[in-house]
Amino acid sequence: MTIDTVSDITRNTLYVIITTAAPLLLISLVVGLTISIFQTVTSIQEQTLTFVPKVIAIFIGLMVMGHWMMNNMVTFTESLWSDFSLYIK
Repeated sequence: MTIDTVSDITRNTLYVIITTAAPLLLISLVVGLTISIFQTVTSIQEQTLTFVPKVIAIFIGLMVMGHWMMNNMVTFTESLWSDFSLYIK
């Protein structure tokens, strides 16, 4: 296995990780920012207020995008296993 092959695998792995995790991270960011703005406007200083809405939003996001995320990861894993004979040379 050459350095170029390892570099390609690493690049593809990082791309799959970023594209798979980004939607849920963005949901968490938007919900956290919204709750923080609400806390600032209403002067509520409860630290645990952002936890429950974030968990609910992430759960809904997983229900909506879970199939796509799993398909994305399975496709990448299948491509790695199908090219396995090229890696051991």
